[in-house]
Parts: sequence; structure tokens; C-alpha cells
Amino acid sequence: MITAEFKKNFIKDLKKLKEEIALYPNESSLWKAERGITNPAGNLCLHLVGNLNHFLGATLGNTGYVRHREAEFASKNIPQQQLITQVENTIAMVEDVLSKITDEQLQQIYPIDVFQEKMSTGYFFIHLTGHLGYHLGQINYHRRLVAI
Repeated sequence: MITAEFKKNFIKDLKKLKEEIALYPNESSLWKAERGITNPAGNLCLHLVGNLNHFLGATLGNTGYVRHREAEFASKNIPQQQLITQVENTIAMVEDVLSKITDEQLQQIYPIDVFQEKMSTGYFFIHLTGHLGYHLGQINYHRRLVAI
């Protein structure tokens, strides 16, 4: 039951991410870094997709995804539709991987020492949902600042 709630929450926020990216009036606004903003929406979107595909897809779902974290922040001018497609693919991955995770697995130690300490998979899922929500809020605020 709890795994289903995590899945529901991840998908809800990923659908909102897709919506936010689609709401940018033009592709150049996705990549504007001004007014003290160092990570524009395009990079934050790539970061969220990379983060979830690595920590959920590759680590728990054995998807074979290989993360290039530096590129998440260095890449520029990726077309808006390509970002949306990446979010859609991430939604499908979350659906698939979390459908196979049991509530008992949430109590097990997450396979990677992400913060240099062992933690349960459930605890790390809480972190991942917070991380997604945090950057989703930044993207919303960024869009409203640059899409004037």
C-alpha cells in the first residue's frame, strides 16, 4: 500500500513537471539564467529526470540507465518537446519499477550509500519525493519570472 502511495505521488509531480515545461512560451525561456538563477528550468528538468532514472530506474529496476549528472547542468537548448518526452519516459519508468517494489522492500536498506550512511529504501523515497517537489517549485517560479 505504501509503495502505491509513493508511486502515485511521484507520478503526480512528474505530470506537473511535464505541464510546467509545456507552459513555457518558447524554448529559449526554458534556458534563461538571469536574476541570480544559476539553474534554469531546462537543466532542472534534466536533473530530475536523471535523478529518478538513476536512483529508481537503474538502482532498483535494473533498467540499464547510465547517469551523466554533469550534463544535466551543462546541457543547453534541448528542445522543449524532447524534455517533455524525457519526462513522459520517466513517468513510464516509475510506473513500471514501483509496481514491482513491495512494501517490505521499503524497509530494506537502500543499495547505495547516497549520504554516506545506510538508510531504508522508504526513507530514501521520502527524500526523492521532497527533492522532486523542491525543484518543481523552482521551475514554477522560474517560469513565472522569465515568461513575462
